[in-house]
Amino acid sequence: MAPGNTLRPVLAVPRQPASSVPAIRRFGFELPGRADSVARARHLIQERMMRWGVDRSHFDTVALVASELFTNAVVHTASRRVLCELHDVPGQLRIAVQDEGCPPGEPRLRRDSAEEGGRGLLLVDAVSSAWGAHDAHPGPGRVVWAELALGRPC
Repeated sequence: MAPGNTLRPVLAVPRQPASSVPAIRRFGFELPGRADSVARARHLIQERMMRWGVDRSHFDTVALVASELFTNAVVHTASRRVLCELHDVPGQLRIAVQDEGCPPGEPRLRRDSAEEGGRGLLLVDAVSSAWGAHDAHPGPGRVVWAELALGRPC
């Protein structure tokens, strides 16, 4: 992912003095759209949170959300690659995962009746302060994001 390329739309906000603007840290990476990429994504996110000094009490919750979002992108789309971006502002971490979508005419959610599934986004909803999805622009695919409050241990 190129520097400055964000999965989150930039909002116009009034300029504030530099001393009152909270530090925003961003980190992005791209992995193959394969099942073994889920563990690699968790590792990269945990490593970045350690560098940023995020309290370790949040690691399990962030790992759960990252796993669910990444797993959805790998299992329910035909993505060759999956993008992930973290935004860290004081007291909040946002995880955004972008897939490449499915071929035209193919349903987005493919479910094998023999597999147990379908609880991922319920878990994300339960532990996140907010979450949502939108079409990726430009290009195909979707972005699914979640925000986690980091003000106190999860």
